Amino acid sequence: MSENTTRRVGPPSVKQQKWWGWGSEGTEFSFADKPKFAPFVMEKIGVDVTKPAPRVAELSSFDVAASQLSEGLREALVSALGEDNVVTDDEYRVIHAFGRGVRDLVRVRRGQFGRLPDVVVYPGSEDDVVAVVAAAVEHDAVVIPYGGGSNIVGALEAVPTETRQVVSIDMGRMNRVLEIDGASGLARIQAGVLGPDMEVQLNAKGWTMGHFPDSFVWSTLGGWIATRSTGMQSDKYGDIADITRGLRMVMDGQVLVLRPLPSSSSGPSVREMVLGSEGRLGIITEAWVNVHRLPPVREIQAYFFPNYDAGLQAMQWIMESDAAPSITRVMDADETAFSMANGKKSSRISHLMNRAVQEVMTRKGWDLTQIALGFAGFEGTAVHVRYEKSLVSKIVSRAGGMSVGKGPGALYDQKKYDVPYIRDFLLDRGIPADVSETSTPWSLLREMHDTTVAAAYKAMEEAGVQGFIMCHLSHSYHSGACQYFTFAINDSSERNMESYDLVKRAIQQSFMDHGGTVSHHHGVGEEHSPWLDQDISPAGVFIQRKLFDGVDPDHRFNPGKILHDGAPGISSNSVQPE
Repeated sequence: MSENTTRRVGPPSVKQQKWWGWGSEGTEFSFADKPKFAPFVMEKIGVDVTKPAPRVAELSSFDVAASQLSEGLREALVSALGEDNVVTDDEYRVIHAFGRGVRDLVRVRRGQFGRLPDVVVYPGSEDDVVAVVAAAVEHDAVVIPYGGGSNIVGALEAVPTETRQVVSIDMGRMNRVLEIDGASGLARIQAGVLGPDMEVQLNAKGWTMGHFPDSFVWSTLGGWIATRSTGMQSDKYGDIADITRGLRMVMDGQVLVLRPLPSSSSGPSVREMVLGSEGRLGIITEAWVNVHRLPPVREIQAYFFPNYDAGLQAMQWIMESDAAPSITRVMDADETAFSMANGKKSSRISHLMNRAVQEVMTRKGWDLTQIALGFAGFEGTAVHVRYEKSLVSKIVSRAGGMSVGKGPGALYDQKKYDVPYIRDFLLDRGIPADVSETSTPWSLLREMHDTTVAAAYKAMEEAGVQGFIMCHLSHSYHSGACQYFTFAINDSSERNMESYDLVKRAIQQSFMDHGGTVSHHHGVGEEHSPWLDQDISPAGVFIQRKLFDGVDPDHRFNPGKILHDGAPGISSNSVQPE
């Protein structure tokens, strides 16, 4: 908790997160109406969360390195954007120096700010971005694009040893839906729009993009494209790589223009090169994306399975069937237990585990410590939704599961963006918590789960800390699925990032050792770069390096991301005690 407040300095139209945590002022997690939460955390992690948390220090208590902005660059930026859109305020420079990963928050709360940007600028148009980039080139500066600040893989921080001036380009003023091609189901949208603001504009005209990542409230279209984001409803709408059909990107001295074509055979895909490039090729200013008419019916059904295996099997069968739900999700036993502990006393999800339901499960021979909670989302006409629900219900029964109606699904829908606030609540109490996700073929899914959980607990034992890890399947595909792991450790010491690193590395290496990818949808940044050669092979890294070096030989666009170019990797970038 903190008494800090983020002062309004930048443009009033641009929403700003607080400098020490996720989200805006006054919004935080509370377990006051969740009687099982505190006992669960005490049992699993050994921390009494009922005790008051220490206050986060005031920013003024830390030494913030002075801006190195030269008068020449400042004059060029002010000439292009106006005085109000060129900000050198310390707090705003700190905010724009980091994403919201656990390592970011530990460091910023300790005043370990690293290489801060020298200036934050707020362009209002593509011409403004062109002018900012031109000024940066002329004055030998580095540019780093900034959307909502939600990144958790170290993709926003300047290289620690950077001696050139650093310009953070906040895209928040470029937040409009520019046009909709209804006949084609396409919309042209500026890159700086936050998820909720974009959907409000689309919904007002009867459309939706259908892309709802966990970070939805504090992430932008440009950020989604730059990190190859995936939303909760990707089973129906696709991930951002499927949704993005065309785009514009400002480079050094030129602007990339990709038209919104349904398909193309124009050599190696430049669109694919930009997707996931994390700002290393240029600044994305707008994109053409697929949009869909708002569905008349939308609901999420919940199911219980006797164990995680049964839930995984059901999700695979659903993908093989004629059903096409918007969401397929199943939690392992530990995440199911956490979900129950996070439920309100009077909520439907709590009542589901009443004596009658338990008796049904017991008669079925279920071990109540191994049950798995799953969800499937349905959208479309009433007739279509009824048909798909019927198909899925039969598959769930075939897998040994049981339907428990819409109540838990509605609750999940309401709470789906709350997880970062829980993470911050735990961090306030000395519990670093983080996530890692990967995708694997169906045949390797359970092996990936079990070996990763075992590797995490082994690392916790080696670190001498109590901890907890849980997992859910979050996105399904024809050939496999994404599994999303969440872990937490009880270590509030000054060296807790060493314990964290040990666990994080064990999880990521397990991904590599058991047929997974380094990341399914969070991107690479600096956190995941050390495993990239294992993921895409040294030859793949060679191709990426040639691409970045060829397009940006001066390493002016967000250097050190994806490929470190000599910057510290995850193990050497640990937080060090003061």
